[in-house]
Amino acid sequence: MKLRSFLTTAVAAAAALAFTAPAALAQNYKSEYRMSLVLGPPSPWGQAGEIWAKLVKERTQGRINVKLYPGVSLIQGDQTREFSALRQGVIDMAVGSTINWSPQVKSLNLFSLPFLTPDYAAVDALTQGEVGKDIFKNLEKAGVVPLAWGENGYREISNSKRAIRKPDDLKGLKIRVVGSPIFSDMFSTLGANPTQMSWADAQPALASGAVDGQENPLFMFTVLKMHTVGQKYVTTWGYMADPLVFVVNKEIWASWTPADQAIVRQAALDAGKQEIAIARKGLIEADKPVLKEIAGMGVTVTQLSPAEREAFVKTTRPVYDKWKGQIGTDLVAKAEKAIAERKQ
Repeated sequence: MKLRSFLTTAVAAAAALAFTAPAALAQNYKSEYRMSLVLGPPSPWGQAGEIWAKLVKERTQGRINVKLYPGVSLIQGDQTREFSALRQGVIDMAVGSTINWSPQVKSLNLFSLPFLTPDYAAVDALTQGEVGKDIFKNLEKAGVVPLAWGENGYREISNSKRAIRKPDDLKGLKIRVVGSPIFSDMFSTLGANPTQMSWADAQPALASGAVDGQENPLFMFTVLKMHTVGQKYVTTWGYMADPLVFVVNKEIWASWTPADQAIVRQAALDAGKQEIAIARKGLIEADKPVLKEIAGMGVTVTQLSPAEREAFVKTTRPVYDKWKGQIGTDLVAKAEKAIAERKQ
């Protein structure tokens, strides 16, 4: 009887502990978690954060409440500082760009190699395959917890001066670029004058004519109505795609129960799938409605032929070869193989 009584008490105590432990842990949760984004809604990037935050709040029944901070406002708009701030705990969560984080995590420059990914199937072959797993391991070593992939989209070029059909057309143009050295290398090789600045500074610079052009996904053109800041010419050259990464600060991640970690991870995966579909809308259809919308703004839209695109590939090859070593020749070779074997 004593043994039975002891076992009954022990089981009851274990059950009570199992019931109260997550609740006790949850009491230590922050009332608000800060998510950093470069762009807010209605951009696909902003929607990525919005969808993720909503799913997390719903599925954790409000235990994890996420507030969005677009415009990288937690670090005064300096997107190149976002990864360091995330690692240091200034930022709790982020949906970030591989470009903006590449100065701190060299392997992320893989996606910025000029003309590496010829189509969306190539992008998917990297992010959803072994290359994506390798890059996530590198992000973990760098001090964050990566959970899922999203997409900012293919970066196309616009300017106020002329249509761009060949490398020579870029000569002398002042092009705003992000603060990643590979972009300066590429545009210098093409004969342009690359000017690094944040996006907050870029818009007035375009409006005043201090810079002639910029490169970004096409949704930026339509959402921000960039024809109103002098951007009269758009060329679709698909020179690089910019995947986004859903991440959490390591200490914040460790503070959550395993059950909540699983919820946040699945919410990121679900949000990523939804956001990629949003980012590609209007561009994967045969008639590319987004290009029609831009042309309807009075903008000259130039779509390069394969031969015209190849001239840009050839001109930028020295940049590709230079950066291959910095990124890691093995990783680049694995990426090239995955793209060559991709399912169309």
